[in-house]
Amino acid sequence: REEEERLRNKIRADHEKALEEAKEKLKKSRDEIQAEIQTEKNKVVQELKKKDSKPLPPVPLPNLIGINSGEPADPDIREKRNKVKEMMKHAWDNYRQYGWGHNELKPIARKGHSTNIFGNSQMGATIVDALDTLYIMGLHDEFREGQEWIDKNLDFSVNSEVSVFEVNIRFIGGLLAAYYLSGQEVFKIKAVQLAGKLLPAFNTPTGIPWAMVNLKSGVGRNWGWASAGSSILAEFGTLHMEFVHLSYLTGDPVYYNKVMHIRKLLQKMDRPNGLYPNYLNPRTGRWGQHHTSVGGLGDSFYEYLLKAWLMSDKMDTEARKMYDDAIEAIEKHLIRKSNGGLTFIGEWKNGHLERKMGHLTCFAGGMFALGADGSRDDKAGHYLQLGAEIAHTCHESYDRTTLKLGPEAFKFDGGVEAVAVRQNEKYYILRPEVIETYWYMWRFTHDPKYRQWGWEATQAIDKYCRVSGGFSGVKDVYSSSPTYDDVQQSFFLAETLKYLYLLFSNDDLLPLDNWVFNTEAHPLPVLHLANTTLSGNPAYR
Repeated sequence: REEEERLRNKIRADHEKALEEAKEKLKKSRDEIQAEIQTEKNKVVQELKKKDSKPLPPVPLPNLIGINSGEPADPDIREKRNKVKEMMKHAWDNYRQYGWGHNELKPIARKGHSTNIFGNSQMGATIVDALDTLYIMGLHDEFREGQEWIDKNLDFSVNSEVSVFEVNIRFIGGLLAAYYLSGQEVFKIKAVQLAGKLLPAFNTPTGIPWAMVNLKSGVGRNWGWASAGSSILAEFGTLHMEFVHLSYLTGDPVYYNKVMHIRKLLQKMDRPNGLYPNYLNPRTGRWGQHHTSVGGLGDSFYEYLLKAWLMSDKMDTEARKMYDDAIEAIEKHLIRKSNGGLTFIGEWKNGHLERKMGHLTCFAGGMFALGADGSRDDKAGHYLQLGAEIAHTCHESYDRTTLKLGPEAFKFDGGVEAVAVRQNEKYYILRPEVIETYWYMWRFTHDPKYRQWGWEATQAIDKYCRVSGGFSGVKDVYSSSPTYDDVQQSFFLAETLKYLYLLFSNDDLLPLDNWVFNTEAHPLPVLHLANTTLSGNPAYR
């Protein structure tokens, strides 16, 4: 009797559930249903491709040049370089003591810290991000501690939703660089394991990856705030360097094919004013809002076009052409001179130019300098000059503050130039982009002002961001008694301190003819692809 009743209730419940699901399905547009079917199909195909994982094939290591020393002869420069190394040691030692294994450190609370980009798990982001910096500084004991932690504790089979972009540039980039510098197999093995966990993010109708993926389940989705469920240009456009190296090291073309598919898709699309919008919908393959930026959301896409060409030993001319075309449109529509004579890069929003530049955009000075050689119509001098002008503008954004540290974003309106206006744009979170540009400008011009500017920044960071438990960002660079944000960002160790150290080193440490830095400052060797598994790819012929 009861049994029957229970069964009847169960049938009723199942029936209602089925009806609900059917209703849900009907609510979905035809496009969405097609998209879901396509995604499922892609998943099945991926599963079929996954055979038992074979051991990695032996590949010849590229000829590695300039991976240590670079010690300057000038005692004054040497002293500055040693100061940067001491700061690295302070940041690392405190992370080691108070945040070990966590993603980042809260230097004032003296405990671990993590943000949503790393999901909810302790993945030791600071360790992976800092390895190559430790290595080139000759901090080998610290490097070994990091290697040991990675060997024993770095586990990617966690139920955690991570940013595909951040994990690629920080973790895969960091592991690959550590592998190339040290030759330790563990880094290569971990990089390849992690890459396999990111691949399901590409199971979308268009092959444009989701922003986030669950490392355990492989389920992907996009950021809720991004334009109508779109993927972000700087996220899906900043995978090329790492994925080409993954295919090189594994002999498996799947990684290379994923990024080339994205490139082909972008090449086919119409671009408003020749500009790439920041948002693209991975279901429909159509642009989202027509916002264009060389700062956050756009920045590293352009950087990776140039660096794909450099990393291929200048064989990947398709990437160079895409870079040149994009830069031409950026110059025409986004780059302006202020009334006070400062060259800046604005943002295109809904058909007009916003006269505001972000700290993130300051990397572009270095990019223009790096891309000068090999540019169209003998414009090398022009682009080196443009790089110098951007460096100058960004230095002004630092110089016009109380702390001599730059704000997150600054305006060029009316009387106000290179200054932050809104309270929520006055913070400095230990970002590297301005120093990165100083370093590239130093390498290409050897103008001593770049070392001088870098030293100003070093002193300001040491004075205002250093606390006894590490380094912290500050909330207002215009205030003489700033409050701390209490986060020691992993990129401070990966990028900011590395670029400063390189700025006070000789050019034979990581020479730019042999190394290309990923967007998290992880150096990857130029691949002379005649002798590799990729030489069969038409893009490299």
